[in-house]
Formats: sequence, C-alpha cells, structure tokens
Amino acid sequence: MANTAAFTGINGLREIRRSPASHLAGAMEAGSIEGTVALKEGQFQTMAGVRVDPGSEAGARIASVTGGLPVRCGEVAGTERVTVLWLGPQEFLVVAPEEAHDSLGGDLIGSLVAALGDAPGQVVDLSANRTTFELSGPRARAVLEKGCSLDLHPRSLTPGTALNTEVGNIPVVLFKTGDESFRLFPRASFADYLGRWLLDAMREFASPEVP
Repeated sequence: MANTAAFTGINGLREIRRSPASHLAGAMEAGSIEGTVALKEGQFQTMAGVRVDPGSEAGARIASVTGGLPVRCGEVAGTERVTVLWLGPQEFLVVAPEEAHDSLGGDLIGSLVAALGDAPGQVVDLSANRTTFELSGPRARAVLEKGCSLDLHPRSLTPGTALNTEVGNIPVVLFKTGDESFRLFPRASFADYLGRWLLDAMREFASPEVP
C-alpha cells in the first residue's frame, strides 16, 4: 500500500526544489529566438542507469518493463513514456517523466530492480545525477556544431538517435528527438557551464544575417 503520508511530505519538498539549471531559466527564455532556436531545461525527470546483458533472461525482464532495450550504438528503445538510451553493449540510461519515480507514487525504479533480481547487473537511480537541456529550432544544429565533433547532418544523425559525445567539452548523451530538436543529458554539476555555453553559442542568431 502506498504511504500517502510520505508522499504528502515529499510533495511539500517539491515546492522548494531547484533543478541544476533553474537559475538560468530567465536567461534561457531571453536568449531563445522565436522561430530560430530555443533552449529550456527539462526538469526533474526520472532516470535509471541499467547494466544487464540484453540477451539474457534478466535482459528480457528489464525490456518488458521499459518497452525494449537498444541493441546497438545510437539506437533508442522504449515506449511513449519511457525512453531507453544505449550507453554501451550492456549499459543503458532509462528516462521517464518525474511522476514515474517511486517516491512520487510511480514504480519504475522498483520494477527495474525486481526485473533484474539476483542476475548479474545493476540498477541505479540516477534521477539527481543528470539534467536535460532541450534545444530546438532551425538553428539548433548550427549551435551544437560549434562544440560537437559528431557529424550532425541529417544524413548521418537521424531523429531517434542518441550518442555519447561532448558539447563544449562537456560529456553528454545527445538525443536527436526530431528534425530540428535535440535533448542533451549532462551531469548535474556541468549544467551551469553547459547552459551558459549553449546560450553564448545561440547569441549570434539574435542578429540579422549579413547579406
């Protein structure tokens, strides 16, 4: 049975939480250029680091919870609410909405732990380990190209692809969510630097193009 008293206490704390880039919210809103490029933080998502052999029985059980596991570099699996990013042959990052967290009445972390059972592997709650930046617009790729060595051209990086890389010398998981939209998953301690780097890289697009 859910401990509703605990949930009430947690919900009270939710009102005073601050995400890793919350102090940049005003700057991100001001620095976004309508119709050109926009930046915002996706706050407080539920995240879990999973290590398991995808070909094992435990891997199949984990996949039944997440809606699948990626089988190769760059591949993304999951459902409409759960996204699974490939980090390595037996390592994955599971991302879901905030309310999927067990402390808020969800069951994602507990379900992953139960699915792994006693099999070799690991399930770690990483919800406080990373934040998410959402970069979108026709110039989003141009912003990233200033500090990312990946080939970001659509013929090479298609929507639904996620790769480990660096942006502005900061390690991130870069997930292309659409033709002109990206999600960046940096560790929380790098949120301030990366947020400011992205804003600086966006600044040139606020000025009219020189003919």
